[in-house]
Amino acid sequence: MSRLRSLLSRILRLCLAGAIGVLLTLIIVYVVFLDDRADLGVWHLADLDQEFTEHSPVSSFTDYLALEDRLFAQLDERVYALTGPGGDDDIDRYRRGSLSDPQRWSPNWNHSYEMPAASPDAAVLLLHGMSDSPYSLRKMAETLHTAGAYVLGLRVPGHGTAPSGLVTVTWQDMAAAVRLAIRHLAEQNGGRPVYIVGYSNGAALAVHYALATLDDPALPPVDGLVLISPEIGLTPVAALAIWQARLGRLLGLDKLAWNSILPEYDPFKYGSFAVNAGDVSYRITQEIQRRITLLTENDQLDGLPPILAFSSVVDATVVAPDLVKHLFNRLPPGGHKLVLFDINRRAEIKPLIKWRPDTMVKALREDPDRVFELSLVTNRDVHSSNMIARTWVAGLDKGTDQDLGLQWPIDVYSLAHVALPFPPNDPVYGDDPDHRSPGIRLGNIAFRGERGVLEISASDLLRLRWNPFYPYLEASTLEFLGLN
Repeated sequence: MSRLRSLLSRILRLCLAGAIGVLLTLIIVYVVFLDDRADLGVWHLADLDQEFTEHSPVSSFTDYLALEDRLFAQLDERVYALTGPGGDDDIDRYRRGSLSDPQRWSPNWNHSYEMPAASPDAAVLLLHGMSDSPYSLRKMAETLHTAGAYVLGLRVPGHGTAPSGLVTVTWQDMAAAVRLAIRHLAEQNGGRPVYIVGYSNGAALAVHYALATLDDPALPPVDGLVLISPEIGLTPVAALAIWQARLGRLLGLDKLAWNSILPEYDPFKYGSFAVNAGDVSYRITQEIQRRITLLTENDQLDGLPPILAFSSVVDATVVAPDLVKHLFNRLPPGGHKLVLFDINRRAEIKPLIKWRPDTMVKALREDPDRVFELSLVTNRDVHSSNMIARTWVAGLDKGTDQDLGLQWPIDVYSLAHVALPFPPNDPVYGDDPDHRSPGIRLGNIAFRGERGVLEISASDLLRLRWNPFYPYLEASTLEFLGLN
C-alpha cells in the first residue's frame, strides 16, 4: 500500500511539473509573439509629465486648462519635434502638416473647450470615450450651445495627446478631472440645471459621478445623464490583461504594455491601445457596481437623476444585455429611458448574420419588473427601410410607434459602438462626400486588395463610424434635457 502511495505521489509530482513546464512554455511563446510586433514609435514612449492626475496641485478648472496648455507644449517638444514634417500625401497624425495633423482643424478638438452662454438655460458637461478626444461629442456640443446651454467639453486625462498617456492614467485621475469640470460649470450656471452627456467610457464616468453625489453632499448635484454607447459591465477577462503589462515591466519589454500597436492615422482617436486602458475601464465599471450595491443597501439610490441611454443591440465593445443587467435593472423608478438601435431588418444578408437580437428585445419588453421606458429604433416592417421608434412604457406590453422620417442606408446592416455620436455629415467620420474636411476623411474609407497586406484589419476599416439616425438621437437628447 505504501509503495502504491509513493508511486501515486511521484506521478502527481511529475504531472504538476509537466503542467508548470507547459504553462511556462506557453507564456514564453506568448511573450515572444507580443514582442515580435511592430516597433513602438516615439508617441508610444513619450513621457508627458504635465498630464493632470488626482494628485496634481490643481484646484480649479482654470488651473486644469493652464496645465493642459503646458501638456500640449510638451507634446510638441517630445513628439512632434522628433518626427519631422508631413504633407498632403501623408496620413501620420504625428507629422505636422499631414492630412491627419489635428492642427488642420480649428480649433484643435483634442483640447478641452468651453462654449459659454450669457444667460444659460442649463449647463452640460461632455465626456468622451477611452482613446478618444473631445471631438467625438463636438456636434452635440454645438447643438446644445445653440439651444441655450453653457457647454464644457472635457479632455479626459490620458487623451488627445499621445497614446503613451494611456499607459499610466487611472480612473481616479479621470474622476478627479470630472469633479473639477462639474464644479466649474455649477459656478457658471447660477443655480440652473447641470447635466452630463457621456460617450462610452465617458458614460461610465458620468454614472460614477452621479452615484458619488448621493453620499457626498460636497459635490454639486447633476439633474440628468445622457449616455451614448455606455461602457457598463465589461468581461472579467479585462482584469487579467494587466498582468501582461506587469510581465513586460518585469522583463523590460515595453511592447507588452500594449494590446494593439497600430499606425496613428486618426487625428482625434488613438490607433494603439494600452493594456492599462482596458484595466481602467474594467475597474471603473466594477466601482460603479460596488457603489450601486452600497447605495441600494442604504436606500440612497432613489436620489439618482434620470438617465437616457442609447446603445446598438449589436455593440461589439459593450453588449446591450450587460447595460440592462448591470445598470437599468438595478435602478429604482425615476424617469429612466433606454433606446436600442436595431439591426437592419431589410438587409438582404440574413444567412450571414450570426446573431439576432429578437429574444433579448422580447425579454426586455415583456419583463414585468421593468421600471424604465424602452424604445427600439427599427424598420417599420421587414419590407421597408423606413425607420420608427417603437416605445414601451414601464408596465405596458403594447408599444407606440413614432415615424422618424429616416431610413437605413442600403449598404449598412447595423450600427457600431463608435458610430452613435457622429452625424452622417461629420467632416472626419461621416459619409457625406459634399461636406468638406480640412484633412483626412475616414467615414467611407475602403481599401481594396489582398488580405494581410495592411497593418490595419479590414474589419476595423469597415466598422461603421457614423450614425444614420443621429438626428433622432440629438432630438431625443434635447427633449430629455428640456432644451428643445
